[in-house]
Amino acid sequence: MKKLIALAVSLVFAASVYAAEFPDISIGDLKTAMTSQKVILLDANGTDSWQSGHIPGAIDFSAKQDKLASVLPQDKNVLVVAYCGNPQCPAYHAAAAAAKKLGYKNIKHLVAGIQGWKSAGEKMEKGNEKIEKGS
Repeated sequence: MKKLIALAVSLVFAASVYAAEFPDISIGDLKTAMTSQKVILLDANGTDSWQSGHIPGAIDFSAKQDKLASVLPQDKNVLVVAYCGNPQCPAYHAAAAAAKKLGYKNIKHLVAGIQGWKSAGEKMEKGNEKIEKGS
C-alpha cells in the first residue's frame, strides 16, 4: 500500500512539474489575444483531427513539425499557444517543447483543448474551409 501511495504522489508531482513548464491560457484570454495581437496556434491533435476541425489559423503540428522553423515567425516573443484534445491530453507538450527548442519564449497551453473550444461554441475551420459558430 505504501508503494502505491508513493507512486501516486510521484505521478501527481511529475504531472504538476510537467504542466508548469507551459502556463495555461483560457479560451477567453486566447480569444482576446487573437483579436489584439499575433498568436501562433499549434494543433497537436494529428492531421485527421486537424482536417475535421481546428481553431481558425492553427498549424497542423503533426504535418509541420519537421519544418516548424519555416512556418513560425521570426519574432521569438510572439505568443505561441499549443493545444490538443482536452484537459487530460498531453500531446500539446510536444508542440510546445518544439517551439521552445526553436527559441520561442512566450508559449502557453490551451488546457480546454479543441473539445473545450467546440463546447464553447467558438468558430472552427475544417481543412481550409471555415465552419461557423454552432456548426
